[in-house]
Amino acid sequence: MNRRSLYLTALAMIFLVGPRITAAFGEDKGDSPGAPVIRTQGDAVLTAEPDLAEIQIGVQTEDPSAQVAAQKNAERADAVLKALREFLGRDADIRTVAYSLNPVYPVPRDGKSGAVRYTATNMLRVKTDQLKRVGEVIDRANKAGANISGGLQFRIKDDAAMRLKALEQASREARAKADAIASALGIKVKRILEVEEIEQGPRPFPRNRAFAGVAMEAAPTPIEAGTLEIQAAVALTAELTR
Repeated sequence: MNRRSLYLTALAMIFLVGPRITAAFGEDKGDSPGAPVIRTQGDAVLTAEPDLAEIQIGVQTEDPSAQVAAQKNAERADAVLKALREFLGRDADIRTVAYSLNPVYPVPRDGKSGAVRYTATNMLRVKTDQLKRVGEVIDRANKAGANISGGLQFRIKDDAAMRLKALEQASREARAKADAIASALGIKVKRILEVEEIEQGPRPFPRNRAFAGVAMEAAPTPIEAGTLEIQAAVALTAELTR
């Protein structure tokens, strides 16, 4: 290859490669499409005492006759409602949340099928702020005829303020992480590009407890509300600069 050909080849390489080197080592990368970014996550957990209990308890009856099963269920459910209202007051928040009347088909034995029976179920939800009486609510319902349960949840009536406070703490942590990482690298955060709340599930996180029906002569049901956790998480994307 002669000197002229070599010279032209070198010019062509500079033309093709030169712009990439400028983009990679330019002084103001923050304004370029490829500006460096950092992503961090902030988390916060607040604890609080619950002020509301939700109890699900119900009555289940069974009979070869659908009509009789439903009638038995109505009588026992009415007795449970009456007992609870006498205990909590006529204005107590008690309502039916589920009702069903279904046939129960027996498993065939020796090629023969037994008679079909019917099961009636009435589930009640009781809301009360009398947390120290929750165990007695359960006992009174069971004594009145309740024989199935859907669990117990402790909640906070108005958790909006606490959720906002948790989000604020999570956001501050995410920004602090971004500043700390940038500082360690000898650069700084230029601007926040994106902030997103990360869903943490039901809020507040309820304390859910199951309980079984108890006989009239059983010991009182011990219930301890404890504390609840309200969680928040925030994802942050920041643009960096020198």
